[in-house]
Amino acid sequence: MSRHLLLLSSSRAGNSGYLEPALPLLSDHIGVGELLFIPYAGVTIGYDAYCDMVASALAPIGITIRGIHTYPDPVQAIKQARAVAVGGGNTFRLLEQLYQHQLIEPIRAAVAQGVPYVGWSAGSNIAGLTIRTTNDMPIIEPPSFSALQLVPFQLNPHYSDYQPPGFHGETRDQRLAEFMVLHAKVPILAIREGTALTINGDSMKLVGDSDGLVFLGGQKQSLAANQCCSKWLTSK
Repeated sequence: MSRHLLLLSSSRAGNSGYLEPALPLLSDHIGVGELLFIPYAGVTIGYDAYCDMVASALAPIGITIRGIHTYPDPVQAIKQARAVAVGGGNTFRLLEQLYQHQLIEPIRAAVAQGVPYVGWSAGSNIAGLTIRTTNDMPIIEPPSFSALQLVPFQLNPHYSDYQPPGFHGETRDQRLAEFMVLHAKVPILAIREGTALTINGDSMKLVGDSDGLVFLGGQKQSLAANQCCSKWLTSK
């Protein structure tokens, strides 16, 4: 398979600027030129403003963008794109819009043909099997929870096991444990802010300064940073 994916946990790490930690990865993954940007996850920010923010962040590495919402035919825009990026925001709204504009299959086809794909936060979440392990509130109902299925596992971006003192709500681990009860054979790759999964064909690595986690079958195991983790690309 000729897929080339960069799945970022987040657009920021700590007190960094917008997309700043990801610029070297984005430069290596895309090179220079125009990027087709999908801003559909933006709810409290307009699409044009979202595009302006991304364009400003990527300008220093020679990447220009055009928002898919500016094309009269979004499907044709995907077919002509040299690279596709999907930004963060609300995962439910993002997936609902992808279905509304009939973009699920065109994006899958483009990735299968080797078009580079970049996602961060919600844009990474939808690369998995479904959006059932998103952290977001279901502010709108998409036709299905089935996502792009560019990889054969679930994703949980922004993963954190921090529990504030005195907090009595469910932790992230408890929420993922609930998923495992109902879907014991489906892996969840949880990636912390400042890290990303790089996927080239059948090779995958978690890059960054922090380890991730794999939740599967009621157990969790470490996903070592900067090590090959390609076996999860063949998980069933």
